[in-house]
Formats: sequence, C-alpha cells, structure tokens
Amino acid sequence: MARKTVHSDNAPKAIGPYSQAVQADAGKMTFLSGQIPLDPKTMELVPGDVVAQTEQVMKNLGAVLQAAGLDFSHVVRCTIFLTDLGDFARVNEVYGRSFPGSPPARVTVQVSALPRGSKVEIDAIAVS
Repeated sequence: MARKTVHSDNAPKAIGPYSQAVQADAGKMTFLSGQIPLDPKTMELVPGDVVAQTEQVMKNLGAVLQAAGLDFSHVVRCTIFLTDLGDFARVNEVYGRSFPGSPPARVTVQVSALPRGSKVEIDAIAVS
C-alpha cells in the first residue's frame, strides 16, 4: 500500500498523534464501524476509567483490522468521539500507542452521549 503523510508549514502542525493529511492509493478501502469498550466475550463495558475504556476500544479496532488482513499501519483516518473533552490527553496517550510511526489523519469531537454509557468511541478507515 502506498501511504504518504502530508505536512504543510503553512498550516498548524499536529498537536498529537495524528497527521495533517494522509494520501493513499485508491486500493481496497476498509471502513471500520465505531468501536466502544465492550468486552467481546461478555458484551459488557469494561470496568474502569477512560484509559481502560480506550485500551479496549483500540483492542477491538485491532481485532477488526486483523480480521480484514490489516493492522494499524493501514489506517489513514480515525474519528474519536468523547463524552468529555477533559479526557482528551489520556485518550490521546493510549490512542497514540497504536500509531508509533506515521499516524493517520484524525478528528476528535465531544458528544453528549455514546452507546451503553461509554466515554469513548473510535472509528477508522484503512487502505490496503
């Protein structure tokens, strides 16, 4: 997969684990539905704070990527939904562990509520 990170000095630099833009050849695109922190065995929210919830969300995304024959290096775009932007730094730290190299483009928004009372939901687009 040809994937190129795009950066302009004439736009604000990334302030977290994301890129200003990512270009990808129009190969096979995989659109991952938003994942909330459900334990796939019990289908219940994992116990704990937003860090524990984000760790489970990233595990869930990783499992779906793997089922598609992909990994986090194929992800070109994510959206993070938070019920409290005050959790941004802690979520950002956990999220960033999955993208140690060239992170994808990203949007983060605060929403009034998420399914099952989750504090975080993340979706993704991957290209192979």
